[in-house]
Amino acid sequence: MTDETSTDKHVAGTRGRAVVPARGRRSVNIRTFDPGDTAGVIELWARCGLVRPWNDPQKDITRKLADSPDLFLVGTIDEKVCASAMAGYDGHRGWVNYLAVEPSLQNSGLGRKIMEEVESRLVKMGCPKINVQIRTANLKACGFYQNIGYLRDDVVGFGKRLIED
Repeated sequence: MTDETSTDKHVAGTRGRAVVPARGRRSVNIRTFDPGDTAGVIELWARCGLVRPWNDPQKDITRKLADSPDLFLVGTIDEKVCASAMAGYDGHRGWVNYLAVEPSLQNSGLGRKIMEEVESRLVKMGCPKINVQIRTANLKACGFYQNIGYLRDDVVGFGKRLIED
């Protein structure tokens, strides 16, 4: 996923939803994930290269819906999923996973807008800092996060699988 600075303007929608202009005349609706979005989100993740054999995306969605589903966002155009972000907050740090933007809409400002919505929701929860983990080979994602104000932390990430998918 990558994104660049955009001249798109954020327009507040109804019921906590954000609507942003996309390329052309279509509007993107940023909102909380709905279970009916599942197939579209998984397909988006696959198109963006986020699906890995060791992570079952359906299980990841089910797990997220059991814990702070209001931090699972999608962007849609004409009801079709074109972006996603799955965030969390543990009382110390916020986290973002599965940030994805439809490849044809990358560099349109949509990634920045969905991250702004994530950040806004986390700030309202009292979250002081967001961490993201990016595979070292994903240079486009590294550039995206740098472009929207994220700094590289001098840390090493460790992981341990507790449940096999």
